[in-house]
Amino acid sequence: MKHLQVAVGIIRDQHQNIFLARRSAQSHMGDLWEFPGGKIEPGETPEQALKRELYEETGIEVTSAVAFDQSEHADSQLRVTLHFYIVENWQGEPYGREGQPQRWVAQKDLVAEEFPPANVPIVARLLAEAE
Repeated sequence: MKHLQVAVGIIRDQHQNIFLARRSAQSHMGDLWEFPGGKIEPGETPEQALKRELYEETGIEVTSAVAFDQSEHADSQLRVTLHFYIVENWQGEPYGREGQPQRWVAQKDLVAEEFPPANVPIVARLLAEAE
């Protein structure tokens, strides 16, 4: 079974809003919202991949990130380990650099059902922290 390692950034501003991107309709779990990120390449640490992926997807340069959680998801053909980081320090203004729809959402207003299943426990933890 193929195993992917993925670095994911929970980009959060000083007002507790979180930046989200919408998955392409043609992609796996298309049209769901997600925290930006991507595959960790051979030889990269999760933090290096996070910085590279967030620059590629959102145009920001991460100046610091804090490990938040990990999540595993598997189906019959693929296992994915997601490494989540809280990103509260960056340069630039995040946007959908690859043309993907994006939005800011108050942390307390996140909706778990709008995310891929592997993100649901992370969203639940973020909602609990927002109370």
